[in-house]
Amino acid sequence: MDSKSSTLNVDGTSVEMSIKRGTIGPSVIDISKLYGQTGMFTYDPGFTSTASCESKITYIDGDEGVLLYRGYPIEQLAEHGDFLETCYLLLYGELPTAAQKADFDYRVTRHTMVHDQMNRFFQGFRRDAHPMAIMVACVGALSAFYHDSTDISDPHQRMVASMRMIAKMPTLAAMAYKYSIGQPFIYPKNDLDYTSNFLRMCFAVPAEEYRVNPVLSRALDRIFILHADHEQNASTSTVRLAGSSGANPFACIAAGVACLWGPAHGGANEAALKMLEEIGTPDRIPEFIGRAKDKNDPFRLMGFGHRVYKNYDPRARIMQHTTHEVLSELGIRDDPLLDVAMELEQIALKDEYFIEKKLYPNIDFYSGITLKAMGFPTSMFTVLFALARTVGWIAQWSEMIEDPSQRIGRPRQLYTGAPRRDYLTVAQRG
Repeated sequence: MDSKSSTLNVDGTSVEMSIKRGTIGPSVIDISKLYGQTGMFTYDPGFTSTASCESKITYIDGDEGVLLYRGYPIEQLAEHGDFLETCYLLLYGELPTAAQKADFDYRVTRHTMVHDQMNRFFQGFRRDAHPMAIMVACVGALSAFYHDSTDISDPHQRMVASMRMIAKMPTLAAMAYKYSIGQPFIYPKNDLDYTSNFLRMCFAVPAEEYRVNPVLSRALDRIFILHADHEQNASTSTVRLAGSSGANPFACIAAGVACLWGPAHGGANEAALKMLEEIGTPDRIPEFIGRAKDKNDPFRLMGFGHRVYKNYDPRARIMQHTTHEVLSELGIRDDPLLDVAMELEQIALKDEYFIEKKLYPNIDFYSGITLKAMGFPTSMFTVLFALARTVGWIAQWSEMIEDPSQRIGRPRQLYTGAPRRDYLTVAQRG
C-alpha cells in the first residue's frame, strides 16, 4: 500500500513520511512518527483532514455523490436487497448466499426478545422522558443482562454480542416508543421479517389484530439500509474511540447512541421537520427562502445540502422516490406540513440560488417527511437512525478490534491556557 514518500521540512529538520494509497479515494500521509522526529503535532480541528483508521467497510466520494458499502453502490443495495442482507454484507464483507442469508435471518429473529427484567428497568423513567435518553440507558444496560458476550478477546462472544444488538435494537426502540405514549409493550413475532416486526411492535395494540402494510415496511427497510453506515462520522468515531479502550461492545454502542443524539448529527431530520412547522403554509415559503438568502438573517434551511456530499446526496435520490411512494400509499393530501415540504422541494430543485450553492434536499429532508407520514413522532426519528446505524457501528467496532495496529485513541491538543505558575494560599491571593 505504501507507494512513495513525502518530505516535510520543520525548522531545518527533514522528515520522511510514507504516502499510503487506498483502493479508491485520496491517499494519506503517514504522520505517526512526526512528533518523535520533530516534537510537533499536527493541528486539525474536527479531524476533517485526518484519517483516524484504515477501513474496508464504507467509501464516500462527496464530490461525485458516491456511497459504497463494501464496494456496492447504495442505490443497488436499496433497490434490490433488504436490510438484513445489508447487515450481513457490512459485518462479513460479502453478500450472503441463500443459505447464509436464511441462517443469518434466523439467528437475528431468534435474538429479538430482551430479558424480561428490562420491563422493570423501563419503569424507572419518567413518562415524558425523551426516547433517545431511554435508548442510551437501555443499550448500555444490556451489558448488565448479557454477561456472556462482553469478553472482546473471544471471537465467539463478539459475534454473539453483534447479533444481539442488531436483533434487540428494534425491540428496545419500540419499547421506548410505547413507554412514551403509555401503551403496553408488544412482544416480537418470529414469523415476521425484521422491519415488519418492528412496525408491529410500534403500532399494534392488544385490543385488535395489526396488519403490516408492505409498502410502509419496504419503505422503512430502505430507510434502514440508507442509514446503516456512513464511514467515520461523529458517532462511528465515538464507537471506535470507546472501543479502543477495551470497553465492552454494549457500552461502545451506547456511546454511539449518545453522540448520534446531537442535533448536528442524528437530529437533523427532526430539525428539518421543525423548520417546516415554522414555515407553516406554502404561501410563506418565499418569505423564508428570502431569509435563507440573507446573510444577516440567522434563519437556515434545514435538510438541504450536506457537509460531505458537495453534489447530490445519493441516498436522497432513493429517499425522494420512497417518500412519494409512502405518501401515495397513505393517500395523504391535506397535511399542511407535507404541502410545505413538497412545494419547498420543487423550488429547491429549480431555484438558481439552490442549484448554484448545491443546496439539494438531503436524506434528512425526505426521511423526516416519510417517518412523520408513517405515524412516528419527531422524538423517535433519531431512535430509528440509531436502530439502523447499529450494524455500521458494530462492523466498524469489530474491524477495529481485529486490527493489529489499533492503539487506544489519544488525540493531541494545542494548549493555550495559563503557563506554569505557583500555588498561592488564600491569604496571599488578596
